Amino acid sequence: MPLFSRSPEDQVYQPAEDTFLLRDAALAEVRSDDRVLEVGCGSGTVIAALRERAAAVVATDINPHAVRAGREQGVETVRTDLFAGLRGPFDLVLFNPPYLPTLPEERIDDWLEYALDGGPTGRATIERFAEEVGRVLAPFGRVLLLVSSLTGVDEVRKLFADLGYIVILVAEERVEDEDLVVLRIGRDLCRLTG
Repeated sequence: MPLFSRSPEDQVYQPAEDTFLLRDAALAEVRSDDRVLEVGCGSGTVIAALRERAAAVVATDINPHAVRAGREQGVETVRTDLFAGLRGPFDLVLFNPPYLPTLPEERIDDWLEYALDGGPTGRATIERFAEEVGRVLAPFGRVLLLVSSLTGVDEVRKLFADLGYIVILVAEERVEDEDLVVLRIGRDLCRLTG
């Protein structure tokens, strides 16, 4: 629980280059009959852009300020950790995870940290997401995951491949000292039925 209070806007990850890259990839990917879930919706910018293009949209965030922001965007938003309490199935799952490599002594004690702190490798939350997403993903569902070069794109690709997914890079952008990429992830159905 945060030890100090800031304004609600300061406690929510505000739209930046990574937000817009994921939003644009999602707009290119979404189908009119998709049931879409955004995990960790932050400001709600990405999922709100899909409201009129998908059959249904829902978002989650662990941060109560982000939940409020998602609802203010007109999106049903649930306060939970990743997928806890959700059933699915979802045809499209979006996630801009906390991906900054963060040492324990670098942590801050506020809600915004949930959007930034990826643990020592930057992959702590991504690893949990990878293990759990299959539970809510439709059989032919797709995941769009934003990853930074600071996190190790090849390591993330291998993580999902080892779990039986096919991973394709669908968007990328250079921002200052890092490369941002959006990975499209789907089940390797040949491997599952083979």
